[in-house]
Order: sequence, then C-alpha cells, then structure tokens
Amino acid sequence: MKMHIKHFLGAIILVAPIIAITSSCAEATANSKENKNVITETIAEEIPVNPTSEEFKKYWYAGEAEITSYELEQARYGEIRKGKAAMIFVTEDFLPDRQVKADNYGKSNIPVLKLNATKNFNTGIYPYSIMSSTFYPVANNANAIKVTTSMQEWCGQIYTQLNNREQYEIKAHSYFEGEEDKEFTLEKTKLENQIWQQIRIDPSMLSIGQTTMIPSFEYARLKHIEIKAYPAKTELDPGDDQTTYTITYPTLNRSLSINYKTVFPHEIISWEETFKSGFGPNAKELTTKATKIKSIKTPYWRQNANKFESMRTDLGLE
Repeated sequence: MKMHIKHFLGAIILVAPIIAITSSCAEATANSKENKNVITETIAEEIPVNPTSEEFKKYWYAGEAEITSYELEQARYGEIRKGKAAMIFVTEDFLPDRQVKADNYGKSNIPVLKLNATKNFNTGIYPYSIMSSTFYPVANNANAIKVTTSMQEWCGQIYTQLNNREQYEIKAHSYFEGEEDKEFTLEKTKLENQIWQQIRIDPSMLSIGQTTMIPSFEYARLKHIEIKAYPAKTELDPGDDQTTYTITYPTLNRSLSINYKTVFPHEIISWEETFKSGFGPNAKELTTKATKIKSIKTPYWRQNANKFESMRTDLGLE
C-alpha cells in the first residue's frame, strides 16, 4: 500500500468546514460561522485538500478536548525512569500572521488541531518536566504552523520555538553552552512533532518510504544534537484493530513507533522510542515506552477549581 503527501512549500491553503470553535484555555473565542476557504498570499504550490468528514467534525468540534494519560518508561542517563505522560488534543482557531490562538472568529483564521504533550519523570533526586505544543492545520495539507518545546529540571531550563513562515524560523534558548540564545532558519520539510496530528486527522496521508524529517525538539534537546532535517525511513504496519507507524533515523541510531487505533478517531494507544541513552562510552541502547491509561473528552479549561482535582486521579496522573 503506497501512500504519500506533498510537503508544504509555501504558505498555507486551507479548506476546513467548521461547526464550532473550541475555546480552550479561554472563554473569549466566539462561535464559528461556516468557515470559508482560507488562502494565504504567498502560495508556492496548491495542494489538494481532503474536506473533513461529518464524523471528524462531530468528534473534534463538540466543545471538548481529548485528554489521554500514559504510563511512561523514559530512558535518561542510561537508565529507565518511571513517570507519566499526557496528550491533550483540541481544535482551535489560529491567527496565521501572529501565529497564536485567536480570541475571536475571523474568516482568515486557520483551524488547527493542537497537541499539548507532557512528560513528568524523576532522575534520582531531581525531576524533569517536558512539554511540547504543536499547531497543525486541520486541512492536513501543510506542515505545522508552530511548534514549541520547553524542558525544566534542576540544572536549568530550555525553550525552542519554530514558526512556519517563508522558511522555518527557529529560536532556541538553553542553559547549556553552545545552545544558548540562537536564532536561525531552515528549509521546510516534514516535522516529527506533527506526525501525531496527521495520524489523528487522516493516517492514510502519512508519507511512506525514504524522506527527510526534523526530529522532535524534545529528542534534539535531550541528546544535544543540531536541530535540522535528517534522513529518515517511514513505514506503516496496518492491522484490523491497531496500526503502527515507524520512523527510523539511520544516522541517529533512533526509531519511533506509534501504535494507534486503525479506525477513527485513531486514538494513540502507545509508542516506543529506541535510541542510545547516556553520553560517551557509557551510552547504551534503551527504549522509552508509553502505554495508555485512560482517555476522556472534557472542557478542561473550565475545570480549574479544586473540586476537579479528583479527575487527575481518575486519569491515573496522581
């Protein structure tokens, strides 16, 4: 089975019928009217758009986010650390110029499926907290509009941000020597950070075969590698109940396998990431694993009172 998608070369072309706008983390977003075709001014190539199905709209535009918790086994410093991970998927209206969440409906807004992915684990006495946010167009016809990753631990913190404009514009800040306060651009290519949304929207459009891809910012910062595109091989192993999508980076000796439900809404069941953990001669190949605990749909941004803390226990996050 051969499947592919042309990668985004210029600005974004969107055709996304919307029936409601999810007002995550704020209550200011107005209800959407029927969305019109949104076409930016600097188009290098028109890419066919697969209109979202009624099934998709019913699931993703119900005024709720999908929250899924995972048991985490994270490879770090040559050992496996126990922890928790969470994925929060939610649809939003996005401002194409400022590249932030829109407070109000506008015909030029870009509908996105946002993923906030978190990890929390300890390395001995001190904790790690990692979060990545990826804003991917629902039209599924372009690369992510914006990606941010932050990491906090007792040695310090890092922050990396990508904005998709004429090129990828990247800002990176870190307490590590050689990684501090950098600004640079990259030619556009596939982003590992956006694969999760591509699976959720339409996995049949995933690229298969030899390609180039920018690894996740989380991996790049944990391993202190250069943020750039690397050769990659992508494979799909379909099944009636579960399908696995695997990305292998030969030059990095790393692979990522994502297991998801074959049928819509293509829930992420688990994932495995194999790479050399640690540094120098003591580094050894280990596999990070995340396994689903529970998934719920809820408007979490309205559930910030103390009485809702029990929901974290229900999700297995406490």
